[in-house]
Amino acid sequence: VIMRCKRCNKNKCYFLSSGRYRCRVCKYTFSASKKKFNVSSRTIKSILKDFVLEHSTNIIINQQSISKYSLLKLLTACRMVMMQDVAKVFSGIVEVDETYLGAKMRNRRLKELLKIKIKHPKQKKLSGHGTIKQPIFGILCRSGKVWAEIVPDVEAKDLQPLIEKQVQRGSTICSDTWRGYTGLATKGYVHRLVKHSEGEYSDKKGNHINGLEGFWGYLKRKLAAKGGIRKSRLNLFLAEYVWRYNHRSDTIEQRVNRLFKLLMSS
Repeated sequence: VIMRCKRCNKNKCYFLSSGRYRCRVCKYTFSASKKKFNVSSRTIKSILKDFVLEHSTNIIINQQSISKYSLLKLLTACRMVMMQDVAKVFSGIVEVDETYLGAKMRNRRLKELLKIKIKHPKQKKLSGHGTIKQPIFGILCRSGKVWAEIVPDVEAKDLQPLIEKQVQRGSTICSDTWRGYTGLATKGYVHRLVKHSEGEYSDKKGNHINGLEGFWGYLKRKLAAKGGIRKSRLNLFLAEYVWRYNHRSDTIEQRVNRLFKLLMSS
């Protein structure tokens, strides 16, 4: 078996008495790993099935012969490939909307509340536009597929480049009357508005954003069940639930096999 360097990918490596390898070219020392996650393919598939069924990490550890470190490493890799397994471009009738994720003020620690008060002394809103929570932007195609991403803000400069990237020109876009969507019609889209401020949630002509509102409810319920997620890892969990929603019609076996193929090819 030809051993290649993990840093420079050259095949000029020699074996050391310590059981490791060293590259003659870049002098990098490394260990040979025959298995990507140091567990068998059968164990990986079994873990993926538990993951698809949304079993907790403690339950998976008790059922599988794997350390907590190795399990978390595998699940992080799994969420990373989920992030890549999304529809590239949407077309037809699509819905766009924004939401905010974060704990309610009454559920935050006193130390965190004091920091918020110092950083945002004039902050009064607890939800909606102008809140300090993390904004998320989403696009849903009427075929049932969804795409979502963390955004720094919800102004036109933040949202419209994403729409142009993810939605094919000529498509019909349904949105609420938020100013961030103003001007979409001039960029080659058919723009339909739903006036939420007037209590309108559908114009009775098929123009609404109820599908995306349904996904936001699903996402928030799932994240709330986690009991809190670090902001640095929010993108991974967002990708996970986007993927789960997009493949909700697949069988458990189909989802496990898809994830396994994505992991092995990553």
